[in-house]
Amino acid sequence: MLYYLIPLIHLAGLISAFYAVMSTRTAQGAVAWVMALITFPYLAVPAYWVFGRNKFQGYVLARQEQLSDLHERLADATAELRQQAEIAGADEGGLRSAELLARMPATAGNAVELLVDGDATFSSILDGIDAAERYVLVQFYIVRGDTIGRALKERLIARAKAGVKVCFVYDEVGSFGLPASYLSEMRAAGIDARPFDTRQGFFNRMQLNFRNHRKIVVVDGRRCWLGGLNVGDEYLGKDPKFGNWRDTHLRIDGPAVMAAQVSFVEDWQWASREVPDWLEWTPAAAAGDAGMLIAPSGPADTLETASLLHTQAINSARERLWIASPYFVPDQATIAALQLACLRGVDVRIIIPDKTDNALVNFASYVYFNKIASCGATFYRYTDGFMHQKVFLIDDRVGAVGTANFDNRSFRLNFEITALAASPGFVASMVEMFEADFARSSVMAKDAYTSKPIWFRFAARLCRLTSPVL
Repeated sequence: MLYYLIPLIHLAGLISAFYAVMSTRTAQGAVAWVMALITFPYLAVPAYWVFGRNKFQGYVLARQEQLSDLHERLADATAELRQQAEIAGADEGGLRSAELLARMPATAGNAVELLVDGDATFSSILDGIDAAERYVLVQFYIVRGDTIGRALKERLIARAKAGVKVCFVYDEVGSFGLPASYLSEMRAAGIDARPFDTRQGFFNRMQLNFRNHRKIVVVDGRRCWLGGLNVGDEYLGKDPKFGNWRDTHLRIDGPAVMAAQVSFVEDWQWASREVPDWLEWTPAAAAGDAGMLIAPSGPADTLETASLLHTQAINSARERLWIASPYFVPDQATIAALQLACLRGVDVRIIIPDKTDNALVNFASYVYFNKIASCGATFYRYTDGFMHQKVFLIDDRVGAVGTANFDNRSFRLNFEITALAASPGFVASMVEMFEADFARSSVMAKDAYTSKPIWFRFAARLCRLTSPVL
């Protein structure tokens, strides 16, 4: 048996090496994979097919087959709104120029509310679900069967029993511990609940590395919520290890909701192989002045949407660039953009958590602090519990809230979504939020990395090697 098995494994290594040469994003990554696959295929082959792929081809084909008209429909529906109202600050903030990258139109006439932490976020979402008249679309990376998870389930079941259509999709990796009874209760009430399931199809059986990290709730096509919070009691500050949980979400009313709905439908079509025909596709302006761009991103995109979006945002900053991210392991393009921002005099401040739930990220990030702080950036460690928000602020023009971290996983492997808003009132609320976060943080010393002992610096550089799959 071994006589045949060993040559087959080495053949699989050669075939995998061919795919690595043809598809790996960087030359360094391709060289590393090829060497491992050829010299030690016994471990490298399964590792490559789980961690080495950076494009989700099955999703690409599904989107092309059934969803090609959705973006055209959305663009047509917002054309009239564009003629009626200019997007305040949109050109200055770069929203219009990012439309092709996001595959979504920038829209005017949106009302946006910044939701700080779990109490405000869940109160707003649950009230919105209670007010649903036609349908509710729900998507989260993590859903737990704890107190807040049960509250969400009960509200959705109540609306389903009232005749409201409910679609519920979750990531099976992130929601690994979700009890089967949680889902069966919802399905018994008429809720269509499904896992995202990246492993659909014969060639996708090992696609565990792609995850759907989006958090979206849409009600009646008129209001949506998105941001950093999943569904779990820890997001209400009830985790015994981390205590206070610092996070940020958005509530959006207006035509930008259509773009969030398109993102949900794309994922729903992959999960269910169906496109609901009862959704509302006529955008309506809200009582707000925000120009907005909703930018979904993921491994099915032709371009690296999240990475390019963040790089563009950094390059557009002229006076201020404030960033908060729980996982800060940027790629070389992002590092260079941040260094250039510092060199042209931009006030670059970056908040990361002091407490961390990922030791590898914590070690690896020190290498990047050193490269960016040496050019003038100021790093803060948030000390009042665990900080999980993913937000940034460009000058006094545009604020962004979403699900993407500053790391390779969010930029290239996860399905993410980011909302950018150009509105004086919204920007002012983000400035106030950031300043409160700075007050609850400690400033890192410029030599936070170089002053560490040699073993620490070695560990940091060693952990940096794992950044492509963190």
